[in-house]
Amino acid sequence: MSRSLFFLSLICFARPAFAQAQQPVVPQLDKRVLIMDKPVTANCHASTIVALGREKYMAAWFGGTKEGNKDVSVYISLNENGKWSPATEIANGVINDTLRYPCWNPVLFKTKAGKLFLFYKVGPNPREWWGMMMSSANNGKTWTAPQKLPDGMLGPIKNKPLQLANGDILYPSSTESADNKNWHIHLEKSDRNGRNWSRIAIDNDTFGVIQPSIVRYPHDSLQLLCRSRNNVVMQAWSKDNGNTWGPLSATELPNPNAGTDAVTLANGLKVIVYNPLLAGKQWWEGRSRLYVAVSEDGIKWQNAFALENEKSGEYSYPAVIQSPGDGAVHITYTADRKNIRHVVLRINRPPEPEKPKEKEEL
Repeated sequence: MSRSLFFLSLICFARPAFAQAQQPVVPQLDKRVLIMDKPVTANCHASTIVALGREKYMAAWFGGTKEGNKDVSVYISLNENGKWSPATEIANGVINDTLRYPCWNPVLFKTKAGKLFLFYKVGPNPREWWGMMMSSANNGKTWTAPQKLPDGMLGPIKNKPLQLANGDILYPSSTESADNKNWHIHLEKSDRNGRNWSRIAIDNDTFGVIQPSIVRYPHDSLQLLCRSRNNVVMQAWSKDNGNTWGPLSATELPNPNAGTDAVTLANGLKVIVYNPLLAGKQWWEGRSRLYVAVSEDGIKWQNAFALENEKSGEYSYPAVIQSPGDGAVHITYTADRKNIRHVVLRINRPPEPEKPKEKEEL
């Protein structure tokens, strides 16, 4: 059996598991809005979101005339008390008076100590880009000057880092070869201040995977969930906080070669936001639907909420976090390349089924 048919059989076999899931999780929709009343660029994509405090959030994305054009910059917006501020440019790819490159894939992240980071990429394309970093000690009121990451380090490619109990930060990363035929995931690690970087290799076998997200489990176990060219979300597991990783394998989640993001909630549920379709002939096909799926163990997944369920259009590149205050789940994603949508869900565990009462003895 060919590899493509093998993955299709996995997907077809796995789909009934959604319908058979016991005690389904039913998220409650709190909010669904577009971040920009009036988009500041013709094209926007690849959003990221971070919680800054109680009822305060920041989102970022790249925007310009078209992805890959030299005028593409990074924009941010603040949400205070439920309202998004007008978008403003925070970073661009200007090198000098005559040289400018596009920006790509911003990632916001706040450490446990309160240091806010903005990571992004600059370069002519994803094969030749390099990692950039800015930081703020006051929730984004002021920022350090942009600085290039150490040689060989790209930072988080699309999805948020994970800070370990000892303060170290793990960055889910990936590379694309010059001919765009080979995709590989890896991790990068820094200390709590974004210094002293190192790289953690992962055996990709012959799979083409990029843009991993990190899902946390008890007892130092981690799971990577990755975009792939194999019509399925791929995964890898670690039992030692990401120092070493097992082989890549297929999940039961379809993937049309589109970005995903995932998070572990405080109640232990795992959440992934993904496009639940197969790839089409064109790169954008399969991105018209965007779903939220939940899992107890990262193996069996239940489709729980449809963010978008259209016949056409592009709704893609999600980012998902949980508010540290009220526990709400915040999701941002590309809304047809014209705007960024923000959705707030409540994702609680289903109630335990009542045990049958024992019959009284006569």
